Amino acid sequence: MDKKVSILIQAYLEKSQQKLRVAGILLKNADYEDAISRAYYSAFHAAHAVLLTEGLDPATHQGLVNLFGLHFVKTGKFERKMGKYLTHLKDDRESSDYEVYSSVDAATAKHALKEAREFLAASKKYLKKIS
Repeated sequence: MDKKVSILIQAYLEKSQQKLRVAGILLKNADYEDAISRAYYSAFHAAHAVLLTEGLDPATHQGLVNLFGLHFVKTGKFERKMGKYLTHLKDDRESSDYEVYSSVDAATAKHALKEAREFLAASKKYLKKIS
C-alpha cells in the first residue's frame, strides 16, 4: 500500500477514535442527539479508512454506506451486522440532526455508541490483518 494512503488511513482512524471519545462525553452529559451524531461520524471515518484500502473515496454519506456494503459486506470481509450498524448510525444521525422533534433517548444513544465501538474495533482488526 502506498505510504500516502497509509498515512491517510491512520488519520481517519484517529479521527474515528476522537469522535467516539466525544460521543461518550456527550452521552454522559445527556446530550443524546449529538452523542448519536458523533457515534455515526466515528463509524463514518472508520469506514472511510477501510474503503481507502480498495482505492475507494466516496463523495456522499450514502455512497460510503453503499460502497462499504458492496465491497466489504457482500464479499464477506466484514460481518453483515457491520453494514447494518453503519446504516443504523447514518439514519439515526440524520434523524437527530435534522428532525425538529426527535425521539432520541438515553437507550438509543447508548446503543449507537455500542455499534460505533464495535464498528471501529472491526475496522481496526481488518486493517491490521491486511497491513
